[in-house]
Amino acid sequence: MHRSNGNASGRSITVGSDFLQLNADHAPMGGLSAWLARQLRLAISDGRLPVGSRLPATRVLAGELQVSRGVVTEAYQRLTEDGHVVGRGRGGTIVVAAPVAPPPPPPLPPPAQADRPTAHAVFGAPPDAEVFDRLRTLPARIDLSPGVPDLGAFPRTAWLRAERQVLSGLSASHFGYGDPRGTPALRLAVANWLARSRGIRADPSEVLIVAGTAQALGLLAQVLRHDGIREVAVEDPGSLGARQHLRHWQMDTPPVPVDPEGIRVDALRATNAPAVLVTPAHQFPTGVVLGGERRRALMRWAGEGGLVIEDDYDSEHRYDRPPVPALRSMFAERVCYAGSVSKLLAPALRTGWVLAPPKYQDALVDAKRFADLGNAALPQLVLAQLMESGAMERQLRLLRGRHRRRRDAMIEAIRTHLPGAVVHGAAAGLHLMITFEDDFPDTDLAAASLERGVKVQPLSWHSRRTDRPGLVLGYAASTATDIGEGVAILGSVLRRLC
Repeated sequence: MHRSNGNASGRSITVGSDFLQLNADHAPMGGLSAWLARQLRLAISDGRLPVGSRLPATRVLAGELQVSRGVVTEAYQRLTEDGHVVGRGRGGTIVVAAPVAPPPPPPLPPPAQADRPTAHAVFGAPPDAEVFDRLRTLPARIDLSPGVPDLGAFPRTAWLRAERQVLSGLSASHFGYGDPRGTPALRLAVANWLARSRGIRADPSEVLIVAGTAQALGLLAQVLRHDGIREVAVEDPGSLGARQHLRHWQMDTPPVPVDPEGIRVDALRATNAPAVLVTPAHQFPTGVVLGGERRRALMRWAGEGGLVIEDDYDSEHRYDRPPVPALRSMFAERVCYAGSVSKLLAPALRTGWVLAPPKYQDALVDAKRFADLGNAALPQLVLAQLMESGAMERQLRLLRGRHRRRRDAMIEAIRTHLPGAVVHGAAAGLHLMITFEDDFPDTDLAAASLERGVKVQPLSWHSRRTDRPGLVLGYAASTATDIGEGVAILGSVLRRLC
């Protein structure tokens, strides 16, 4: 039976309502409607019910409070009479009164200039763990940062189509907890994709789905430390971000020089490191391809007990050279392969994969399980649909043409505005590396350019040896017009510095 006004001693305990956490047991005797009206006025005055909020239907709220519907109707009528709400028929009862709040406090003074992220703060000190976060937050009219594809080309229509197809075929069980290794559909799709595009023959059971290459490195570092490995050699120059992830997990990262044939295996041997991280298909940031003899030398090193971690970060994007096979396709027993869709679709998807040697497969799955129980299943299923339907190949063909044109625009702009710069790595990828003969801090060039509205990364961030100054310039995410204007600004800044 619904409650109506009555004695407190005759009240039954109610469950209350989620709406404003109302509980009719807190009402005084004989005043349910007045109490409810006061609670609603208070919520309107303090902003919990802002203008435009819809009140619950009288039948619904009465049922939750276990009172008669007339109690709620009367409370709503009182609010209508004093101008707090209006009834709009099927549109419901809507709040129209603005909150009654105390005058806002005077605005705080703007933070001191030293407290704001500035170009000098980002580039004026050695890069720390937060440097990329700070750089991303700084506004720039033209962003030539490397490592980002054409985000405007994300296949929204194909993604939505695949999402509808996936959802229409899912059973209720698909919405529960899944396999920490990833959905079977995506692991199969990745295995097929790698066989088609990278020459890697792998069973889907060998594929571990991860939250991008960054997580792959973190999981692998944990597993290797448990196996007694404390060093992973890295290319120099090489990715600052990858090095930071390894160092975060207490891995030493001895540098190994890179020359026009790729990583120097003789120098790798001299480090005595038991593992090495390489980018053989398109070395970051130089863009060189690991030469045939170097590949064979690296495989001999691995055959003697070394572990190769292959970061295949943007191998799909090539323009003026034939494809090169993945190292994993040559020596699966000693190569841990990592890839993702960050450079093909978007970093926001946070989806990648790892193929580990048999020795580490179970330990990696355990590390992934206890990290997050596995990637979200629904995006995995949509991605699998894109991969298996041919939409990914169509997207790649679209991007290759667009990226090639933007690369050409950047090379032409460099010739015009930076005639003394040497361009490296133009045959593939999403970025160019340029170096200068003049001796100056490339961080000064990056800082001064950012103050003029152009965001770039200095080569010295990614190099641990004293070398020529340079920049790493991404072209995939900018229009040809912006690329030309941005490089022109770099040229004018450089002329002032030198």
